[in-house]
Amino acid sequence: MGYRNLQEFINRLEQAGELVRIKEPVSPHLEITEITDRVCKQGGPALLFEEAAPYGMPVLMNAFGSLKRMRLALEVESLDDIAGELLSFLEAEADTLMKKLKLLPKLARLGRMFPKVVSRAPCQEVVYQGEDVDLGQFPVLTCWPGDGGPFITLPVVITLHPETGRRNVGMYRLQVYDARTTGMHWHAHKGGAQHYRVAEARGEPLPVAVALGPDPAVTYAATAPLPEDIDEILFAGFLRGEPVELVPCITQPLAVPAESQIVLEGFVAPRERRREGPFGDHTGYYSLADDYPVLHLTAITRRREAVYPATIVGRPPMEDCFMAKATERIFLPLIQRQLPEIVDLNLPVEGVFHNLAFVSIDKRYPGHARKVMHALWGLGQMMFTKIILVFDKEVDVQDLSQVLWRLGNNVDPKRDTVITEGPVDALDHAAPLPHYGSKMGIDATRKWREEGFTRPWPEVIVMSPEVKDKVDELWPRLGLK
Repeated sequence: MGYRNLQEFINRLEQAGELVRIKEPVSPHLEITEITDRVCKQGGPALLFEEAAPYGMPVLMNAFGSLKRMRLALEVESLDDIAGELLSFLEAEADTLMKKLKLLPKLARLGRMFPKVVSRAPCQEVVYQGEDVDLGQFPVLTCWPGDGGPFITLPVVITLHPETGRRNVGMYRLQVYDARTTGMHWHAHKGGAQHYRVAEARGEPLPVAVALGPDPAVTYAATAPLPEDIDEILFAGFLRGEPVELVPCITQPLAVPAESQIVLEGFVAPRERRREGPFGDHTGYYSLADDYPVLHLTAITRRREAVYPATIVGRPPMEDCFMAKATERIFLPLIQRQLPEIVDLNLPVEGVFHNLAFVSIDKRYPGHARKVMHALWGLGQMMFTKIILVFDKEVDVQDLSQVLWRLGNNVDPKRDTVITEGPVDALDHAAPLPHYGSKMGIDATRKWREEGFTRPWPEVIVMSPEVKDKVDELWPRLGLK
């Protein structure tokens, strides 16, 4: 069963030796970032800063900062376990009696996915409204020296489509301007931004709720690249194996995870923009300042003994890299469902999610690698991938050494490079225009005659199995390690 709240997850991390409590008073202005960054780069533990001076509220950092902690967060032995279950669930077909019988446990699990609405909740033990609303009471991090101000970095932002009522849950940073206003950094391609566009066209404010520190499944679900018609709260229920409890907000027509640490309630007004940024981002560069909508707070609610959750981003590896690797493993089977020729996929952390993708395929016909490139660019957030490299099925794309070896040997740049144009990530500072630029595909597969290759393709050097077996037998007697 899922963690009831963040406190239970903290206890689990501590039991597993994956958390260090820091009792020394440390400032959220740059100091917490510098400590956490060093720990991230060393592959270190989650950190609980018990004295975030002078706020008197603990700050949790790096909670998702390793594959082991991602498995602990989602309560699985292997992230591939989630992938298999998710694919099995979404493929539930019942056109025969046997399939109907097999579907029964999936229907039971479906019943445990739907959120449960409660009337009272820990996240509303303390309520601030009107002049009492003050973001200054929380240890919001100023992460890097060039940042435009303090930023809320791990928010679960909840909105409803103004016309359909469909919920979106996303993670969009919030720059704190003053006690009751923040920036709302949702990119043009995101679900929250679409809700705002519709509300703005209607001349209406868009209600917004921001949950800080719900249970880890909800936090992860807010980052997951789900199709638009899949509710992230339902997905979190799937991950947890039990419903997410929601409670109605005090001042807005929304519901939030009841076990959250802190909840911000407010609205984003139509046609209001304010300069947001710069911000030291996951690219390792400062994202440029730009004009974004403004969130006006109408209430803040919190637990009496709240923990402030945060993350930092910057030059990889960082905590967000491991959340992205979890997404790679969990959603690979869904990509393979659309493109069954894909054997494996690696989004290396150095590529910061969207810059690089290594793909191995079971090549079946001329031009197959190019077909896969274009298909991937047409799949959800894969449209942001700047460079896709395609290899044959025997290549281990998780092995960077093997990838570079094959790339250097198998590619003729003029013949095997594809350049195209389309949408790019909002943080791509190299693109000539915001949100629009070029992508490159590289075909590193073995070339076929139909692809214009008329020379013999050489075989990879491999020792004969008989000699390998003989040397294996001799090895203990050779005095070698």
